[in-house]
Formats: sequence, C-alpha cells, structure tokens
Amino acid sequence: MTDDLDARAADLDRAHVFHSWSAQGTLQPFVIAGGEGCRVWDHAGNRYLDFSSQLVNLNIGHQHPKVVAAIQEQAATLATIAPATANLARGEAAKRITDRAPDGLRKVFFTNGGADANENAIRMARLHTGRDKVLSTYRSYHGNTGAAIVSTGDWRRMPNEFARGHVHFFGPYLYRSEFWATSPEQESERALQHLRRVIEAEGPSTVAAILLETIPGTAGVLLPPPGYLAGVRELASKHGIVLILDEVMAGFGRTGEWFAFDAYDVVPDLITFAKGVNSGYVPTGGVIISDHVAADFDDTVFPGGLTYSGHPLAMASIVATLDAMAEEDVVGNAATVGREHLAPALEKLAAKHDVVGEVRGTGVFWAIELVADRETREPLAAALVGQVKMELLARGLLPFTVENRIHVVPPCTVTPDEVAEAIDAYDEVLTLFTTGGIA
Repeated sequence: MTDDLDARAADLDRAHVFHSWSAQGTLQPFVIAGGEGCRVWDHAGNRYLDFSSQLVNLNIGHQHPKVVAAIQEQAATLATIAPATANLARGEAAKRITDRAPDGLRKVFFTNGGADANENAIRMARLHTGRDKVLSTYRSYHGNTGAAIVSTGDWRRMPNEFARGHVHFFGPYLYRSEFWATSPEQESERALQHLRRVIEAEGPSTVAAILLETIPGTAGVLLPPPGYLAGVRELASKHGIVLILDEVMAGFGRTGEWFAFDAYDVVPDLITFAKGVNSGYVPTGGVIISDHVAADFDDTVFPGGLTYSGHPLAMASIVATLDAMAEEDVVGNAATVGREHLAPALEKLAAKHDVVGEVRGTGVFWAIELVADRETREPLAAALVGQVKMELLARGLLPFTVENRIHVVPPCTVTPDEVAEAIDAYDEVLTLFTTGGIA
C-alpha cells in the first residue's frame, strides 16, 4: 500500500504538476511523504538525511512542534485578514524581525516570498532616489518576478529580460577570479575598483540601488573577502545609492549569525528576507526598511501592495520560529557545528579527493566545488554531478547540487552525529572517482 502511494504521488505529479526551471518530459520527481528534524521519508518508509534544507530554507528543521502548533492555533483563531488591518500576529512578527536588525531599521513591509521582497525593495530605492538603474552581480539569484529575475545574473535572467534599468558587474570570487587576483585582499581591492568604474561609467546620478546577496548562495556560497562589503557601503553612501542586501537564503541562522551581514560590519539601507525567517512553513518574505527610506512614505502613498502581505498564518509561524530559535540557541548551534565539525571535515575531504577543487563556507552554508582537473580548475561535467547526486541518494542523503557543486546546507539544528553521517556519504561517493564507480 505504501509503495502504491509513492507511485500515485509520482504519477499525479507527472500528469498534472508543471515544475519550475525544468524540461517537463524528463522529470522523475522525488517523493517526500513526511519529515522531522533533519530527516525526510517517502510513503514506503525510505529515510533520507536532508542536507539540502529543501531550497536552503529549512533552518529550524522539519515539523518543529512549536511552529506547527502556532500555525494550527492561528488557523483556529483567524485564518486570514486583509493587509490594511492591524493584527497582533503581524505586529509581533515585525517586532521580532526588527529586534534582530541594526538600529535605524524599524519597519517591515511583508511580501509573499523573496522575489517580491526584492521587487519591492527595488521599487522603494527608485522612489527614494528618483533614479532608475539597479546594479547587481552576474553571480546572483534574486527571484523570478519582473525586476528580481533581471537583477539575477545567472542564465535564468536571459529568457526573461523585460524589466528596464538593470546593469550587472562581477563580484568577488577568488577561486575563479575575474581580476587576476592571488589573495583575498587583492580580490577585494580589484572587485571594488571594478564596481567603482561601473558606477562612474553608468553615471552615479542614474543609479538607484546596488542589490547584493550578502553571501551569494545558489551562485556558489561566495563569502565576501575582507573589506568588500564595507567598500560597497562606502561607494553607495558616497553617491547617494541605496544598498540592498538580499538575505533571503543567508539570513536567520544559516551562516551562524542572525543576519549574514552581522559578520561584516556593514549596515544596508534595505534588507530583503523570506524563507529562512520561518523555514518556509508558510510562504512569506519582506523588506526591512531603514528609517530614512520609510520616512519618504509618511505623507506620500507607497505604490505597492499584496493581498497576502502579513498573512496571519505566516506571521504566527515567524513568531514561533524566531522565539524557538532564540530559546534553543539554533543560531549558536549553526555557528558551532560549522566551525567545529563541518569546516574541518570538509577540509579533510578536499585534501583527500582530487575531484574537490575548493570547499568554502560558514555556519551551515557550505559548497564543495568539483573539478575535472585541479590545475586548470575545469568544472566537473554536469552529467557526472548528476551521478554524484544519485549515488548520495542511494546512501540515504538528500543533497543540494548546483552546476559543478555540492552545497552542504543542512538545517541549523543539525547535530555533530548527523554531520559525520553526511560526511561519510560524501566521502564514499567522492571515492568513486578514483575507483571507477563514477567516470
């Protein structure tokens, strides 16, 4: 019977569900029936250690009882309400979020997810400055709505370039430096000089915003080198440009900080967030707005809104998530596990396996970059990465793979024993490159 349920789930999916970013005819959907903590399972009871956090958002883990209970209680009290009303859950959620933000960012505009958070942050920046252009990096992902997808730098932008006023530049990525840099400091200096010249060439008076993922996630977990974010802040302030930091993936514990930028001594004008704030239990997102931007709309109508802005079920899940994360020191756990367990274990994998070009990350936000040749740094072919993914699944590990990388992104609640279990699976599969099991 349970096998029948897995088959039915897969058959219904193939027949009726249209998937994102996919050629539909070749899909073989992976069936998930339930989950708890860092584990998921199908109807037949096959269990997997979730080191994908689904879409790198399940910071508090699957089915946290306090978050589930909060959603249930809110549904029984008030399942939905218009955004123009005042609602206690919405106010409490906004307060929890701004309590974690830097001083001077005291208001939240709630959205349905990360894409429309970035969409509305761009709108605010344009209205605040009276300018049009938005600068963002080529190695980035900001969402799949009009301006957000054009701000995105990767291939997903190209079939969707309908929004105006977007300019891209290269951010720092020392392993594949665009600037012929040989040290983090040199990469930072040259990347900032490149951005400075882009601003000058575009005309500073035409640039409304610089939009950056604090740590680019889908693009490869690219930690900014020393001084880079501070340098971007300085350039933005010098030219009256709004600095938007996208914390949709990196925020709320993923890096071992409440916000990823907390580790870099920089304060943005706008912060976008989404799935990490409540582990995606109910769709939500938002923009944390600095006081000087929010003041623009004290007497002027903000021309934006969403039916589900501040939806009560989402708000209740945010309050419960952030309270539980604080009570259980989930952010501290992510920092400790990253520093004491993931970092050393991944470094050992890199030393052992020639197919690993580099490992990088922080907290529970890491990437293993796979290469065909360590000397040339030629990326491993996509077909081989596909084999890696299947071999990891066969060992009971649910991975997150992108291009030539394995992203090591478990829930922030992950234990040292679960890390050791995952590392064993990575080690076994990477060993197949030397034994001929993957070729």
